[in-house]
Amino acid sequence: MSSARVREVIRQCLSEAQSSDFHEAEQKALQTLVSITKVSPLNRNLLALTEGAIPALLTLSKSSSDIIQILSLSILFNLSLNPDLKQSLADIETIHHLNSIIATLNSEESGRVASSLVCSLAMLDKNKAKFGVAGTIQLLVKAIAGPRCPAAHHLLSSLAELVRFHGNCTLAVREGAVQALIQVVESTDGEDLAGTSLLVLALLARFDEGLNALRKTDQIVSKMVDVLKGRCMLSKEGAAEILLLLFEESEGCVRDALRLPDFSTLIADISVRGSARAREKAALLLKKIMDADLDSYVDANPMFSQW
Repeated sequence: MSSARVREVIRQCLSEAQSSDFHEAEQKALQTLVSITKVSPLNRNLLALTEGAIPALLTLSKSSSDIIQILSLSILFNLSLNPDLKQSLADIETIHHLNSIIATLNSEESGRVASSLVCSLAMLDKNKAKFGVAGTIQLLVKAIAGPRCPAAHHLLSSLAELVRFHGNCTLAVREGAVQALIQVVESTDGEDLAGTSLLVLALLARFDEGLNALRKTDQIVSKMVDVLKGRCMLSKEGAAEILLLLFEESEGCVRDALRLPDFSTLIADISVRGSARAREKAALLLKKIMDADLDSYVDANPMFSQW
């Protein structure tokens, strides 16, 4: 389809989506826009450059109809895949609207698409602070801490992207993100969610605020060792990363780990049978153990009497 033809289709679809008195015609027009922007960066740019297109889609994304809202958000998400459109799409009105969807999560699919759009827009570093100022961090932490919802993985992914910015990390920690994420890790709702939560915890622990909050978490070392006993390799990678950060900061955490009878065996096993990343982290943990002053820990862990 030529660019001229695409422009014509875009104008026609936008006109029908805004003026049609028939729900089916409105829905069909938006579905066409979803299709033409899904795989073509050029088509995304053509739609974004069409006068009034972005405001119209934002208005439609506030529709009382779930399907119209979802389709409009899906088009905006497709547009956000173009790096050059991320900054213009992340205006304060759009961010506040996405916040309102996350705050209520009335529709499962709207929550998923809205969270995915937040994550996509936040991949541009210039946008990360905008979400922090607009209160998105607090809403994400609150949603994650609440009853488990189908959009949970998308919410976690959005938080993971946003906390790469130090200011957002501070906001998340103050809002109780560490405790909320630990609860997800310890829940039985799914190891995939636990793995993503551990990834976010590791990102928080890169900064002093996050690392201090982790250190103050009751039984944090034994909690991470319990994760190492599980089957999810993503979770093991995250737990090993967090243990490394804790060991670097606190000799007390090393002592707590060596007091656990199965810790060294678990690490040795992961260093052989884990994923490439898990093996790398396990090897660093083993080195950290061997470099520690083991004399003070021998009595606490009878395993060392055999070394």
